[in-house]
Amino acid sequence: MTDGEEGAPADGETDPADPLAAAGVDPVVSEAVADAAEESFPDDDAVRSFLREIAADVRGESSESKQLSAILYRVSDLYDPDEQTSPEEIYLNVRHIMRIKAQGGIER
Repeated sequence: MTDGEEGAPADGETDPADPLAAAGVDPVVSEAVADAAEESFPDDDAVRSFLREIAADVRGESSESKQLSAILYRVSDLYDPDEQTSPEEIYLNVRHIMRIKAQGGIER
């Protein structure tokens, strides 16, 4: 059932084409996430190296393993003094990638 727009879910329904909605992930950034975005992450070579090693280990030929690897590498940037990112930026970037993947690519 739709509310107004053709194909848009009615209030209280989830969009089956949205993988985040299908996974039960709230697309609104919560206060806790927003607060975490304002926190600074300490420069930590050990954590950064560990995350990047895992990213290299899981990277394979499938698009899913490449995406997971990219996400882990991006999270490792939180611990890199030369990178400027936040958990919120990472979340929004991953959400955008998942939506593009769900629609079959960027060209649609």
